[in-house]
Amino acid sequence: MFMQIIKRKINNKNKKRISPSVVAFIGTAIILVGGFFLSYNYIMSKKVMTYDYMNNVFNSTGESVQTEVTENLISENQDEAKEATYDPNKYVGYLEIPKIDFNKGFYPKDSKQNDVDKNLLLVKEASYPNIAKGNLIIAGHSGDAWNSFFDNLYKLAVGDIAKVKFQGKTYTYKFVNIYKVSKTGTIAIYRNSNRTTLTLVTCTNHDSKTQTIYIGELDSVE
Repeated sequence: MFMQIIKRKINNKNKKRISPSVVAFIGTAIILVGGFFLSYNYIMSKKVMTYDYMNNVFNSTGESVQTEVTENLISENQDEAKEATYDPNKYVGYLEIPKIDFNKGFYPKDSKQNDVDKNLLLVKEASYPNIAKGNLIIAGHSGDAWNSFFDNLYKLAVGDIAKVKFQGKTYTYKFVNIYKVSKTGTIAIYRNSNRTTLTLVTCTNHDSKTQTIYIGELDSVE
């Protein structure tokens, strides 16, 4: 009887043990779940940093754009001030890019809707299309968010065209240069200051360290 009691106790102890394989499985599962959440948080933090960076680049005062024609931009903006004012609640023009089936309006520079997080951004140094030798500068997000309006710009090549509808006229531009710049808080625009141009700016596709600049020169006005 005494031996049976001892065996019974030993059997009970054995039943309470968890096999090493179960322990290993549980440990692996915990590591995988923890790794997933750490990776997710890291990716989301990077995404937030990217959008914050875009806001700083396009909304900073006096440092968002560096050009070789600063004096020209100043005189052109003064000429624009003499023109009729625009309704800040309505699109002032439309950008069309046939190759990628793109068609979206943009607001006046002084509109509250002229915001890179809501719409295309008409950069404050930009000139409207009717300004001779001016530079219409439009920026937009790229990526997979709802406001990534310039997500397909990477498909463009030199020779492709873009059209801008403004004040009843259609301005057709042909892209002559596409280049990348490092994300430093400013963008340098290299263009022929003797030509009327269109400049598009967005983050480079699959490259978090650079932005891509698309330079188009005016080809015709209809």
